[in-house]
Amino acid sequence: MSMSDFKLDGKVALITGGCQGLGLEFSRALANAGASVVVTSRDERKAQAAAEVIRQETGGDTLGLAADVTDFRQIQAVVDKTVGTFDRLDILINNAGVNVRKPILDYDEQSWDLVQTTNLKAPFLCAKAVVPQMIKQKFGRIINIASMLGTVALPERSAYCSSKGGLIQLTKVMALEWAEHNITANAVCPGPFATDINQAVINNPEANQFFLNHLPIKRWGKPEELTGLMIYLASDLSNFMTGSAIVIDGGWTSE
Repeated sequence: MSMSDFKLDGKVALITGGCQGLGLEFSRALANAGASVVVTSRDERKAQAAAEVIRQETGGDTLGLAADVTDFRQIQAVVDKTVGTFDRLDILINNAGVNVRKPILDYDEQSWDLVQTTNLKAPFLCAKAVVPQMIKQKFGRIINIASMLGTVALPERSAYCSSKGGLIQLTKVMALEWAEHNITANAVCPGPFATDINQAVINNPEANQFFLNHLPIKRWGKPEELTGLMIYLASDLSNFMTGSAIVIDGGWTSE
């Protein structure tokens, strides 16, 4: 094995929600490793702007496309555009997600449905759109971004915890059904990472201290600390790894 085994030259990756936060970090990492990268957002201008930033930073081929990942027709259009542009699609990172924090008794159906549809139904739909192309190629990598909260719970996260727990189970079914086609499916389960979406918690002294008290490392994760795993899971080196849920949480769930 050499460092060249981690290269993704000739591979094409689709990252949903790849325009900000962890998704943007994943997009940059895969592009730096040599992959052509397609990022999606509901906002076409945002997707195109992110793709241009990644292209300028990495020199790789990029594409920014608008899509509502809860709408199968829009997802299929993205897949068709990707394959039409690059002739293949090797890596799917189901990253788009949402969280609504409320006690169960205050949780309305609309918020519940939003979280479940975005976090669980969308990865199901995206995989259904992408996998036929992967079967043709006899190669594919599906990486579902779940959460440590798919394995442990916090108050006021009923919809989020259940959606991410469901995504871990969905990942295992994907792994079983598509292994014969040389397609792997794994879930990455991040803990607390210092992204824009978490700034409100980080800036709240009481909430921030609650998180630090549960982190043996005593700090929030840095987004770039997930990228090595992402490149490994996308590379040929992970051929024998499928159906796994990998927790990266600063030791939170070790207690």
